[in-house]
Amino acid sequence: QVQLVESGGGLVQPGGSLRLSCAASGTIFSINAMGWYRQAPGKQRELVAAITSGSTTNYADSVKGRFAISRDNAKNTVYLQMNSLKPEDTAVYYCNAKLRGSYYSVNDNYWGQGTQVTVSS
Repeated sequence: QVQLVESGGGLVQPGGSLRLSCAASGTIFSINAMGWYRQAPGKQRELVAAITSGSTTNYADSVKGRFAISRDNAKNTVYLQMNSLKPEDTAVYYCNAKLRGSYYSVNDNYWGQGTQVTVSS
């Protein structure tokens, strides 16, 4: 079994910052990519940022220059530093990991439970 546990969401004023963390635990052979998605009310879930095991990153255009994704491979943890937050960043943020549970398995997709980020004055 694999679990992704997120933390760091909350309420912040426009222009403020938050840092999200997501730790993967359980039976893990290797983690390929890790990333963050978000879903606002009435909208589809969208990619925010992703990072490969080799630290190649990818960002949604709407967050480029404001958000930074990083990972600690030794801790199976991914972070999302969010700066200059805007009301339109308000959403539930989900951690995602593409990983292999054993040498014999293929990459599978795992999700965290989600953490609420609210940007409001």
